[in-house]
Amino acid sequence: MSSDSDDALTWDGDDAASRPAAALPQGWKAVGKGSGPVEEATSEGYAAAAPDAEEPVGLSTTMLLLLGVIGGVYLLYAVGWAIGGLRLKPLANLIVDDAMFLPWFVLAIAAPAIWFLTTWVLTRGRASWIRVGVLLLGVVLLVPWPFVTVGVIGS
Repeated sequence: MSSDSDDALTWDGDDAASRPAAALPQGWKAVGKGSGPVEEATSEGYAAAAPDAEEPVGLSTTMLLLLGVIGGVYLLYAVGWAIGGLRLKPLANLIVDDAMFLPWFVLAIAAPAIWFLTTWVLTRGRASWIRVGVLLLGVVLLVPWPFVTVGVIGS
């Protein structure tokens, strides 16, 4: 009687040495009690050598969803700054020249995108709660006040 647990999967005459080593599909990782380093299967089905370096971990689903929502808020903020700035242009022309108004107008529209990209780059190796905190701080600081106070129609 054989003690091999894979007896049901073998034919008479097969010996254990001729069977290929256990292999996982590409992208899978062996975890749990007794799981050691397992080789990954190649496209031909044979086991390949396991990679030495750890693959970088991607963002979680929650983090991707949160980044999408905050990115949408920043996009709406950019639109709000554009509409609010255009509504304030006649009033600003009484005080400042167009050469002074236009650069600040463009910077106000680009500020949400600049904040998002700067946060993304500067918090790359940090904990995700730091990235979320800085992005939420930008949501509070970059509110398009001309649009909020005057609105589209104005008073």
